[in-house]
Amino acid sequence: MTKRNALTAGIGLVGVAALALTGCAGGGDSASDDAAGDRPITIAVFNGWDEGIAASELWKHVLEEQGYEVELEYADPAAVYTGLARGDYDLTLDTWLPLTHAQYLDTYGDDLVDLGAWNDEAKLTIAVNEDAPIDSLTELAENADLFGNRLVGIEAGAGLTQVTEEAVIPGYGLEGLDFVTSSTPAMLTALESAIDAGDDIAVTLWRPHWAYNAFPIKDLEDPDGLLGDAEGIHTVTSTAFAEDFLEVSEWLANFRMDNEMLYSLEDVMFNEYDGDDYETVVADWVAQNQEWADALTS
Repeated sequence: MTKRNALTAGIGLVGVAALALTGCAGGGDSASDDAAGDRPITIAVFNGWDEGIAASELWKHVLEEQGYEVELEYADPAAVYTGLARGDYDLTLDTWLPLTHAQYLDTYGDDLVDLGAWNDEAKLTIAVNEDAPIDSLTELAENADLFGNRLVGIEAGAGLTQVTEEAVIPGYGLEGLDFVTSSTPAMLTALESAIDAGDDIAVTLWRPHWAYNAFPIKDLEDPDGLLGDAEGIHTVTSTAFAEDFLEVSEWLANFRMDNEMLYSLEDVMFNEYDGDDYETVVADWVAQNQEWADALTS
């Protein structure tokens, strides 16, 4: 398997009030037409959230092709939203709503603008190897020994971890399992090792994630809905962004990418490629999907 570059994930929990863009008329045809086109656009990217890394690298490529200068800045979610509210960053493409990141919108909502969801298929999950003998979280407790009596999680401070600890474990009687938390890369390494060895394993995960294409895994059913319903992945900007980059703001407000297309991009970035300089990889993927990519700025 290739390198897993999922770093620190910080998934926080909560419900949101989005701000609408106001006074937006038609934009120009190039970077020079935007009032602040002579400065870089700074996209804040969450450490370890591969769907956000993929979307951000995609838009970096697309915008640079349109003549903009783009910088990607990696940080944990709390720092991203603080920075957006202060105007240190222009936008982030990985806000999960109405649940996962709603606390940040509740806190900083007056200083943020929600451009809407570009993907509406996001979901927190508990996944197991595809040939595991169970299909539901209701079966995990009585079969805990098959999974080494453990559930492998990600970062201790992640919202997914919080949901698992506060809702899933007590709700499905999983107190007898050792809930292991360390990091997203450690979870993915454990997942890969177990599958290669033919062992059963249960991990906390989320959709969309490239692991679903990389490994033969399945989600355990969540009949009580303790992991929450499907969420949307939103683009959120600073309040000044639409004024500074009206054209780009309008493109991003119209951006849509379903899981099938996103998985395709994630596959070439995180499965087929062993590195972290994605410029050529993304350019090649765009060339293979040129008509779709062209529509992002049309």
